[in-house]
Amino acid sequence: MGTFFQAYAQADFFGKLIFFALFLLSCGSWVFLIQKFLMIKKVRASAKRFKKLAILHKEELLKLSSKSENPFSVLYNGLKEQALVVLDKNHYFVDQNQNYLSKADIDFLDSHMHTTIAKLKGKIEKNLFILSTTVALAPFLGLLGTVWGILIAFGELQAGHSVTSNTVILGGLSTALTTTVLGLLIAIPALVGNNYLKSLSKNFTIEMIDFSHFLLSTIELQYRKVDITP
Repeated sequence: MGTFFQAYAQADFFGKLIFFALFLLSCGSWVFLIQKFLMIKKVRASAKRFKKLAILHKEELLKLSSKSENPFSVLYNGLKEQALVVLDKNHYFVDQNQNYLSKADIDFLDSHMHTTIAKLKGKIEKNLFILSTTVALAPFLGLLGTVWGILIAFGELQAGHSVTSNTVILGGLSTALTTTVLGLLIAIPALVGNNYLKSLSKNFTIEMIDFSHFLLSTIELQYRKVDITP
Protein backbone atom coordinates (compact mmCIF):
# COMPACT_ATOMS: atom_id res chain seq x y z
CA MET A 1 0.00 0.00 0.00
CA GLY A 2 2.91 2.34 0.79
CA THR A 3 4.21 1.78 -2.73
CA PHE A 4 0.98 3.16 -4.19
CA PHE A 5 1.09 6.27 -2.01
CA GLN A 6 4.74 6.80 -2.84
CA ALA A 7 4.03 6.49 -6.56
CA TYR A 8 1.18 8.99 -6.22
CA ALA A 9 3.42 11.43 -4.37
CA GLN A 10 6.11 11.20 -7.07
CA ALA A 11 3.67 11.62 -9.98
CA ASP A 12 3.20 14.92 -11.79
CA PHE A 13 -0.15 16.72 -12.03
CA PHE A 14 -1.52 14.63 -14.92
CA GLY A 15 -0.28 11.44 -13.28
CA LYS A 16 -2.10 12.39 -10.08
CA LEU A 17 -5.27 12.94 -12.13
CA ILE A 18 -4.98 9.39 -13.47
CA PHE A 19 -4.54 8.04 -9.94
CA PHE A 20 -7.55 10.04 -8.78
CA ALA A 21 -9.68 8.78 -11.69
CA LEU A 22 -8.73 5.19 -10.86
CA PHE A 23 -9.58 5.79 -7.20
CA LEU A 24 -13.03 7.17 -8.07
CA LEU A 25 -13.65 4.30 -10.48
CA SER A 26 -12.71 1.75 -7.83
CA CYS A 27 -14.90 3.35 -5.13
CA GLY A 28 -17.86 3.70 -7.49
CA SER A 29 -17.71 0.09 -8.70
CA TRP A 30 -17.36 -1.35 -5.18
CA VAL A 31 -20.20 0.76 -3.78
CA PHE A 32 -22.46 -0.25 -6.68
CA LEU A 33 -21.45 -3.91 -6.41
CA ILE A 34 -22.21 -4.10 -2.69
CA GLN A 35 -25.49 -2.18 -2.98
CA LYS A 36 -26.72 -4.30 -5.89
CA PHE A 37 -25.76 -7.55 -4.13
CA LEU A 38 -27.57 -6.54 -0.94
CA MET A 39 -30.60 -5.41 -2.95
CA ILE A 40 -30.88 -8.72 -4.81
CA LYS A 41 -30.39 -10.65 -1.57
CA LYS A 42 -33.15 -8.66 0.14
CA VAL A 43 -35.49 -9.04 -2.84
CA ARG A 44 -34.99 -12.81 -3.02
CA ALA A 45 -35.65 -13.22 0.71
CA SER A 46 -38.84 -11.16 0.48
CA ALA A 47 -39.95 -13.06 -2.62
CA LYS A 48 -39.47 -16.42 -0.90
CA ARG A 49 -41.66 -15.30 2.00
CA PHE A 50 -44.42 -14.22 -0.38
CA LYS A 51 -44.17 -17.50 -2.30
CA LYS A 52 -44.78 -19.44 0.92
CA LEU A 53 -47.79 -17.22 1.61
CA ALA A 54 -49.17 -17.80 -1.89
CA ILE A 55 -48.77 -21.57 -1.60
CA LEU A 56 -50.51 -21.48 1.77
CA HIS A 57 -53.52 -19.65 0.25
CA LYS A 58 -53.54 -21.35 -3.15
CA GLU A 59 -57.10 -22.63 -2.67
CA GLU A 60 -58.35 -19.03 -2.78
CA LEU A 61 -55.45 -17.44 -4.58
CA LEU A 62 -57.29 -14.44 -6.01
CA LYS A 63 -58.44 -13.43 -2.53
CA LEU A 64 -54.89 -12.98 -1.28
CA SER A 65 -53.91 -9.38 -0.56
CA SER A 66 -50.36 -8.03 -0.67
CA LYS A 67 -48.94 -4.51 -0.72
CA SER A 68 -45.33 -5.64 -0.85
CA GLU A 69 -43.17 -4.43 -3.74
CA ASN A 70 -41.05 -7.56 -4.15
CA PRO A 71 -41.10 -9.07 -7.68
CA PHE A 72 -43.24 -12.09 -6.71
CA SER A 73 -45.84 -9.81 -5.19
CA VAL A 74 -45.75 -7.60 -8.28
CA LEU A 75 -46.29 -10.67 -10.45
CA TYR A 76 -49.20 -11.81 -8.31
CA ASN A 77 -50.89 -8.41 -8.11
CA GLY A 78 -50.58 -7.92 -11.87
CA LEU A 79 -52.02 -11.36 -12.58
CA LYS A 80 -54.79 -10.90 -10.01
CA GLU A 81 -55.82 -7.56 -11.50
CA GLN A 82 -55.96 -8.88 -15.06
CA ALA A 83 -57.65 -12.15 -14.05
CA LEU A 84 -60.40 -10.35 -12.14
CA VAL A 85 -61.02 -8.05 -15.10
CA VAL A 86 -61.33 -11.03 -17.47
CA LEU A 87 -63.53 -12.97 -15.05
CA ASP A 88 -65.79 -9.98 -14.59
CA LYS A 89 -66.05 -9.57 -18.36
CA ASN A 90 -66.92 -13.23 -18.87
CA HIS A 91 -69.43 -13.11 -16.04
CA TYR A 92 -71.16 -10.08 -17.53
CA PHE A 93 -71.11 -10.90 -21.24
CA VAL A 94 -71.09 -14.69 -21.41
CA ASP A 95 -72.54 -16.50 -18.44
CA GLN A 96 -73.81 -14.65 -15.41
CA ASN A 97 -74.08 -17.85 -13.41
CA GLN A 98 -70.41 -18.85 -13.65
CA ASN A 99 -66.94 -17.36 -13.47
CA TYR A 100 -64.47 -19.02 -15.79
CA LEU A 101 -61.46 -18.40 -18.00
CA SER A 102 -61.27 -19.56 -21.59
CA LYS A 103 -58.09 -20.80 -23.29
CA ALA A 104 -57.70 -17.39 -24.91
CA ASP A 105 -57.95 -15.78 -21.48
CA ILE A 106 -55.25 -18.08 -20.11
CA ASP A 107 -52.98 -17.25 -23.05
CA PHE A 108 -53.58 -13.55 -22.44
CA LEU A 109 -52.66 -13.87 -18.77
CA ASP A 110 -49.56 -15.89 -19.67
CA SER A 111 -48.46 -13.17 -22.09
CA HIS A 112 -49.05 -10.53 -19.43
CA MET A 113 -46.88 -12.48 -16.98
CA HIS A 114 -44.01 -12.74 -19.46
CA THR A 115 -44.14 -8.99 -20.06
CA THR A 116 -44.10 -8.31 -16.33
CA ILE A 117 -41.14 -10.65 -15.81
CA ALA A 118 -39.18 -8.87 -18.55
CA LYS A 119 -39.82 -5.50 -16.85
CA LEU A 120 -38.82 -6.85 -13.44
CA LYS A 121 -35.64 -8.36 -14.87
CA GLY A 122 -34.79 -4.97 -16.36
CA LYS A 123 -35.19 -3.33 -12.95
CA ILE A 124 -33.01 -5.93 -11.25
CA GLU A 125 -30.24 -5.51 -13.84
CA LYS A 126 -30.56 -1.72 -13.91
CA ASN A 127 -27.21 0.11 -14.08
CA LEU A 128 -25.14 -3.07 -14.41
CA PHE A 129 -23.38 -1.20 -17.21
CA ILE A 130 -21.41 0.54 -14.45
CA LEU A 131 -19.46 -2.64 -13.76
CA SER A 132 -18.97 -3.54 -17.42
CA THR A 133 -17.78 0.02 -18.06
CA THR A 134 -15.36 -0.28 -15.15
CA VAL A 135 -14.03 -3.55 -16.58
CA ALA A 136 -13.33 -1.85 -19.91
CA LEU A 137 -12.19 1.55 -18.65
CA ALA A 138 -9.88 0.68 -15.73
CA PRO A 139 -7.19 -1.11 -17.81
CA PHE A 140 -7.21 1.74 -20.34
CA LEU A 141 -6.71 4.29 -17.57
CA GLY A 142 -3.88 2.12 -16.28
CA LEU A 143 -2.42 1.97 -19.77
CA LEU A 144 -2.70 5.75 -20.07
CA GLY A 145 -0.74 6.08 -16.83
CA THR A 146 1.84 3.64 -18.19
CA VAL A 147 2.34 5.57 -21.41
CA TRP A 148 2.41 8.91 -19.60
CA GLY A 149 4.96 7.70 -17.04
CA ILE A 150 7.23 6.29 -19.76
CA LEU A 151 6.94 9.52 -21.75
CA ILE A 152 8.07 11.50 -18.70
CA ALA A 153 10.97 9.12 -18.08
CA PHE A 154 12.21 9.24 -21.68
CA GLY A 155 11.71 12.99 -21.82
CA GLU A 156 13.99 13.48 -18.82
CA LEU A 157 16.55 11.04 -20.21
CA GLN A 158 16.60 12.99 -23.44
CA ALA A 159 16.97 16.28 -21.56
CA GLY A 160 20.02 14.88 -19.79
CA HIS A 161 19.55 16.61 -16.42
CA SER A 162 21.35 15.01 -13.49
CA VAL A 163 19.95 15.02 -9.93
CA THR A 164 16.46 16.30 -10.66
CA SER A 165 16.28 14.10 -13.75
CA ASN A 166 16.81 10.88 -11.77
CA THR A 167 13.97 11.73 -9.39
CA VAL A 168 11.58 12.57 -12.23
CA ILE A 169 12.57 9.46 -14.18
CA LEU A 170 11.92 7.24 -11.17
CA GLY A 171 8.62 9.02 -10.58
CA GLY A 172 7.60 8.46 -14.20
CA LEU A 173 8.48 4.77 -14.10
CA SER A 174 6.69 4.41 -10.77
CA THR A 175 3.57 6.03 -12.23
CA ALA A 176 3.77 3.75 -15.28
CA LEU A 177 3.96 0.52 -13.30
CA THR A 178 1.61 1.46 -10.46
CA THR A 179 -1.25 2.66 -12.67
CA THR A 180 -1.04 -0.57 -14.66
CA VAL A 181 -1.36 -2.63 -11.48
CA LEU A 182 -4.19 -0.45 -10.16
CA GLY A 183 -6.09 -0.72 -13.43
CA LEU A 184 -5.97 -4.51 -13.27
CA LEU A 185 -6.81 -4.59 -9.54
CA ILE A 186 -9.93 -2.54 -10.29
CA ALA A 187 -11.00 -4.35 -13.46
CA ILE A 188 -10.68 -7.93 -12.18
CA PRO A 189 -13.07 -7.63 -9.18
CA ALA A 190 -15.48 -5.62 -11.34
CA LEU A 191 -15.47 -8.40 -13.95
CA VAL A 192 -16.07 -11.11 -11.34
CA GLY A 193 -18.76 -9.02 -9.64
CA ASN A 194 -20.50 -8.25 -12.92
CA ASN A 195 -20.64 -11.92 -13.90
CA TYR A 196 -21.82 -12.91 -10.41
CA LEU A 197 -24.63 -10.35 -10.39
CA LYS A 198 -25.72 -11.45 -13.86
CA SER A 199 -25.78 -15.04 -12.61
CA LEU A 200 -27.92 -14.02 -9.61
CA SER A 201 -30.26 -12.13 -11.93
CA LYS A 202 -30.53 -15.11 -14.28
CA ASN A 203 -31.32 -17.50 -11.43
CA PHE A 204 -33.89 -15.14 -9.96
CA THR A 205 -35.51 -14.72 -13.37
CA ILE A 206 -35.89 -18.50 -13.52
CA GLU A 207 -37.49 -18.38 -10.07
CA MET A 208 -39.91 -15.69 -11.27
CA ILE A 209 -40.85 -17.82 -14.28
CA ASP A 210 -41.45 -20.85 -12.05
CA PHE A 211 -43.60 -18.77 -9.70
CA SER A 212 -45.59 -17.34 -12.60
CA HIS A 213 -46.26 -20.90 -13.79
CA PHE A 214 -47.48 -21.82 -10.30
CA LEU A 215 -49.82 -18.81 -10.20
CA LEU A 216 -51.18 -19.37 -13.68
CA SER A 217 -51.66 -23.12 -13.31
CA THR A 218 -53.41 -22.65 -9.95
CA ILE A 219 -55.81 -20.07 -11.38
CA GLU A 220 -56.34 -22.18 -14.48
CA LEU A 221 -57.32 -25.21 -12.39
CA GLN A 222 -59.81 -23.13 -10.43
CA TYR A 223 -61.35 -21.09 -13.26
CA ARG A 224 -60.66 -22.89 -16.55
CA LYS A 225 -63.87 -23.64 -18.42
CA VAL A 226 -64.37 -27.34 -19.00
CA ASP A 227 -66.08 -28.26 -22.23
CA ILE A 228 -68.27 -31.31 -21.70
CA THR A 229 -69.37 -32.88 -24.95
CA PRO A 230 -72.15 -35.44 -24.93
